[in-house]
Amino acid sequence: MTTTEETAPSQVTDRIQRITMPKWGLSMESGKVTDWFVAEGDELAHGQDICEIDTDKIAGALESTWAGTVRALVVDTMVDVPVGGTIALVADADVPQEEIDAALAQAREQLASGDIVDDSGPKLGTVQLDGTTIAYAVLAPEEPTAETAVVFVHGYGGDKDSWMFVQEPIAADADRPRATYALDLPGHGASSKDVGPGTIDSLAAIVIGFLDALELSRVHLVGHSMGGAVVAAVAGSPAAAGRVSSLTLISPAGVGPQINVEYLRGFAGAQTRRELKPHLLELFADPSLVHRQLIDDLLRYKRIDGVDVALATLSTHLADGVDVTAALASFGGPTVAVWGAQDAIVPAANASALGSRVPVHVVDGAGHMAHMEKPHEVVAAIHQAIGTS
Repeated sequence: MTTTEETAPSQVTDRIQRITMPKWGLSMESGKVTDWFVAEGDELAHGQDICEIDTDKIAGALESTWAGTVRALVVDTMVDVPVGGTIALVADADVPQEEIDAALAQAREQLASGDIVDDSGPKLGTVQLDGTTIAYAVLAPEEPTAETAVVFVHGYGGDKDSWMFVQEPIAADADRPRATYALDLPGHGASSKDVGPGTIDSLAAIVIGFLDALELSRVHLVGHSMGGAVVAAVAGSPAAAGRVSSLTLISPAGVGPQINVEYLRGFAGAQTRRELKPHLLELFADPSLVHRQLIDDLLRYKRIDGVDVALATLSTHLADGVDVTAALASFGGPTVAVWGAQDAIVPAANASALGSRVPVHVVDGAGHMAHMEKPHEVVAAIHQAIGTS
């Protein structure tokens, strides 16, 4: 097994902290602040919403990983800002206004010149597992930390980008920063498209191989939908005994009988915008999140050689029914589940199968993609599972 990594980490000054345009997804180059939730002079706390940001793929609230006084809003709303560009300044009240004014002028000069180094976002890497390439994105503190790493596993048809609103707040936790990894399962993202048998157990074996390749001896696992079933299978596998500290399950498959088989087959078979859009609308409570760019990106993915076979194989197994309740029962560690109240793919009614041992948070205003529609609730659930809430 081999591993490779590339790209760059982040910034920050001593007395003045720069809030920058985040990189939500590996292809994001810019975004716009559409609404400020804070004003100059406000006290900013970790976890607080700072502003609403719109990208060419999705809109969402930027959650604070900073604390202090908001001393300057650098950009107006609806202005295109490159990733890494400064949008606000935070500093303690005793920092002289002259220093703030100088930092503000510098930030605006950089935005005007376009001379911005994008040092945000995750590093990319790959591991080779017996001929299968597994791609991943890692966010890690600049200094090594003793905190247990978190590994995110996406659902059917998703990829590592689907964790864009969740991975950074977990990695940048002010009190306990830690490494976070989001991987592409086989058949998805930048990983090999051959899914092999395509069973939950075979995908769990891939995740265990990933942990081995990166020498992650102990991890917290977070899984969505099919990925929820996969991380549950990992936690219950003798091959991973003692390595899983906690589980956070988001609309997990395999814990109850209900699953939208028409969605699985429809997503796998759709070849055009008109065919694909109705299925994507089933994923979200907010239909405005299904925009043309999202549809086009997914159609491009579906046209990559091997993806059609991969999705057909995976959807067949999921439609036939998967069951990870025994694996969950054998895992004695902390487990927390999150469900969108409007989930039309793996309905929240399935949560009853988890029993009283597992806290379940049903989130209003979210469908199957709670980690994209209501990321704060998912981040809170992850903190609950890993013991930092």
